[in-house]
Amino acid sequence: MASPSLKLPAALALAGSILGLLFAAYSTSDYAAHLDRGIHDLHCSVIPGMPPSSDAEACRAAMYSPYSAIARGAIWGGVPISLFALGAFSFFATYAAFLLIRGASSGRTARLTFGVLGVTPLLVSLCMLVLAITRVGALCKTCVGIYISSSLLAIGAVWIATTGLRLTARGSDRLFALAATLAAALGLATALPAVTYAATAPDHSAHLEKCGSIKLAPEAKHELLELKGSDARREAMFFEDPLCPTCKAFHARLLGEDVIDKLNTRLVLFPLDSECNWMLGEPLHPGACLLSRAILCAEDPRKALEWSFDNQEDLARAGKAGPTQLGQRISAGLGDKVAACMNSTKTKQRLNKHLHYAAENNVPLSTPQMYLGQSRICDEDTDIGLRFTLRHLAPELVQ
Repeated sequence: MASPSLKLPAALALAGSILGLLFAAYSTSDYAAHLDRGIHDLHCSVIPGMPPSSDAEACRAAMYSPYSAIARGAIWGGVPISLFALGAFSFFATYAAFLLIRGASSGRTARLTFGVLGVTPLLVSLCMLVLAITRVGALCKTCVGIYISSSLLAIGAVWIATTGLRLTARGSDRLFALAATLAAALGLATALPAVTYAATAPDHSAHLEKCGSIKLAPEAKHELLELKGSDARREAMFFEDPLCPTCKAFHARLLGEDVIDKLNTRLVLFPLDSECNWMLGEPLHPGACLLSRAILCAEDPRKALEWSFDNQEDLARAGKAGPTQLGQRISAGLGDKVAACMNSTKTKQRLNKHLHYAAENNVPLSTPQMYLGQSRICDEDTDIGLRFTLRHLAPELVQ
């Protein structure tokens, strides 16, 4: 039987560890599912056991961010961070179960060691939380589940440690030896799933150049936007919609990989809005045509595009409300000069040239699309496989 003083904190630590193990397993399985180069629904809930959902933008943004995996240049998609959580929570679940079963007979040194090591997942979670807020700009619910689990584990660990604070000098020596041994065991348990994953991950190199190429080289008559990089090393072409959430996420990934300024980019504005795009039967992103024309009118199109991404949710709501409200929002953000220009016949004709260029090249009716030179980068290689793809096809961009 567990000691009454240890039963509750050990159970709390065990519950936190098992919850963390579940959330880490969901996150890892979602990541591994994408190794087939397809798009899959994600587990995105703070309630364990909920089915995968297609409405998981925050979790998808977190998965595609540079902070969800390591070694992305060497392995397609990298090694997901959740694997390290999987190993760590397995270790702590076993340790907490041991303390729950042994109770006071587990010894003060074992309890103090658990208290020291048991707060480490919370420290890692706090670092990931800061990155999610400041860099990713979205809180993944599955990640929040891990943060909560780490907190429960840390509370239980500190509580357990307080039952073993009184140590003799001899006890301190035992504590140091046990702490060193168990820290090494924690490191091994944490690394083992990641090492196994890295050793068995498939090689995607053969798939990188199988998504076609641009058929017609751009000419002056197409009036595409040219965005010059300050440290340009390659020519690229993007097909983007300023109200497309995946375009915004793609742009964020390029910024995260420090790639944007290394490209001389031709931008083809490709709004998925039937107001101007005759290839659509109904608008996917209402207002995208008007916003695209505003970008064409801007003195600095790159800054206008980034402003559109930074304010995308607000602009999307305005677009659904109608052109008047969206026009007012554009005027407030980009200036009256842009607002006056975006409805002109000349600007409408220029956007139409962008759409005709897309149609003449038979590009898929989706955004974003990226071309390096003439070669199209596969859609799946612009998200979790981006760094691996660039390392193989354009290593000068990720040095």
